[in-house]
Amino acid sequence: MIFYNLHLDPDFQPFSDGEAIRFEAFTFSGGEPHLKIQPDLETSRPVRIAHRLNSFQDLGLLCLAADALGRMGFRHLEAFIPYFPAARQDRVMAPGEPLSVKVYADLINSLQLERVVIFDPHSEVAPALLRHCTALHNHDFIRQVITQIPQHQTPKNLPTLLVAPDGGALKKIYKLAEALGGREVVECSKHRDVKTGQLSGFRVNAEDLQGQPCLLVDDICDGGGTFIGLAQALRAKNAGPLYLAVSHGIFSKGFEELASHFEQIFTTNSIRKIEHHAVRQIDLKF
Repeated sequence: MIFYNLHLDPDFQPFSDGEAIRFEAFTFSGGEPHLKIQPDLETSRPVRIAHRLNSFQDLGLLCLAADALGRMGFRHLEAFIPYFPAARQDRVMAPGEPLSVKVYADLINSLQLERVVIFDPHSEVAPALLRHCTALHNHDFIRQVITQIPQHQTPKNLPTLLVAPDGGALKKIYKLAEALGGREVVECSKHRDVKTGQLSGFRVNAEDLQGQPCLLVDDICDGGGTFIGLAQALRAKNAGPLYLAVSHGIFSKGFEELASHFEQIFTTNSIRKIEHHAVRQIDLKF
């Protein structure tokens, strides 16, 4: 079956097979997104829509594209949304807050897509709320990361350890470790003040890491405070070279401080294209 591919972000084109749909996207003077899709398409073909949703404007363009395709007669539509927005807002922490992930999920569900594919979601809440959802794990991404970590010459030829930053990451990282052939995991923990967001109490559940290289693995890096705190705690436990791999790199506070703690930072292009000497970006391709 030959797919049509609608890449709404020209800098994010994860589908290499199929036929591209040409379109024109623009914004009206009132701020409304709009688009026009090329005519004379075979409406019996399925369409895969790919877009990075970094704003409500991006979500609006996705909704408009799905509506336009439906009005053209297409009935088999899928969407690939690598970073599902508001996935971290998966619970109401205080009265007066929205359940943001459900708001986004309800809007996506209203498009009546045959399938919605997301990559390495923050928790199980987003996949549960989305209809016809396929959640891709990070195993292939981390496999590629490990191949790019230099083989350090140590007396014991020590393998790279996987590091879980907190309790919330344990379930996923042990599945990852199994997929990688039973690689050893180091568990860590931290304390976050719910009112202020302040981080403290970084702890590594190991006595002596004996100079082994460590790869911290997580789904999101925003400001990076968790990883900076854990890097210091790992070095206090005699860790070797430190590496960081995050599926979704927001990096709201830049890279300079992170780069001072890690030999290399790895991420995908799920949020944006990154060009920085400290970062190696692995593109999502299908």
